[in-house]
Amino acid sequence: MTVTALPHTENALARRITDWMEPSNVIILVSLGVGVAQDNPLTGLAWALEAIAFAAAIPMAYIKFGMRRGMWADRHVGQRQRRMLLIPVIMASVAIGIGLMAWLDAPKAMVALVFAMLATLAVLLPVTAFWKISVHTAVAGGALAMLALTWGPRVWIAYPVIAIIAWSRISLRDHTLGQTIAGAVAGTVTAGLVFAALGGR
Repeated sequence: MTVTALPHTENALARRITDWMEPSNVIILVSLGVGVAQDNPLTGLAWALEAIAFAAAIPMAYIKFGMRRGMWADRHVGQRQRRMLLIPVIMASVAIGIGLMAWLDAPKAMVALVFAMLATLAVLLPVTAFWKISVHTAVAGGALAMLALTWGPRVWIAYPVIAIIAWSRISLRDHTLGQTIAGAVAGTVTAGLVFAALGGR
């Protein structure tokens, strides 16, 4: 009896979406989006690069280092227990970035941006101890909330993008529907509230 292999088109698309919309890429986009909205866009972009360095570039470098050392199998760190080791390192990097911003008197909105990222990680960490909440949807939800507060409510039109990201994570069997929804809600609410409370537009 001949067994016909199932097509891999859907999973290939899901993999591309998961990779393209990984947290580090979303952090780059939201940092640039908030940075260019500052009174001095060039200065804002310079601070955006600082945010990207500590919230995206350094964490990704550490993830790649961990992959080479066999600490985790891929850049999305699929094992929940491994994420418990990774998230505190990312939080430390982000905290250093916040300290540097405060020391150098960065614009209030830029400090609020990075502090909101740290707050989101602080919410995700204890949940990750017992449940694999989606970091992809959490970061995407938080990013949209901060961009909406910066550029206006029309940004919320893009919220269905989070559903596409959630689909990719579910399709790849990295998360359940509940985990992606919980991540989106946690990220949107936490980042949005913290960003607004600390002076983000």
